[in-house]
Amino acid sequence: MSQEFLPDDNKSDRANDDSAAVSEQEVVLLTVVGSPKGVRETIFTLYRLGFAQVGDWSPLQRAANPKQVMSVLIRRSGAHGTPPRKSEG
Repeated sequence: MSQEFLPDDNKSDRANDDSAAVSEQEVVLLTVVGSPKGVRETIFTLYRLGFAQVGDWSPLQRAANPKQVMSVLIRRSGAHGTPPRKSEG
């Protein structure tokens, strides 16, 4: 397993950490790469599972491979790891 994914026990969460001072949100970037059909199907599947709204994803962009596209979703959550609630209507 790659070590960069494991928490470093020698680092502590400090209230005066620059990232904490700027925002108390956690930001996660998700990228889907594949054929246009495959990327759209994945986005729709994640929508049906309640993961994200279709409109939350970026428009399809060209990927490094000319036959592939990609779409990006940026998820922000509050200080306690819960996603912000969207207002209804």
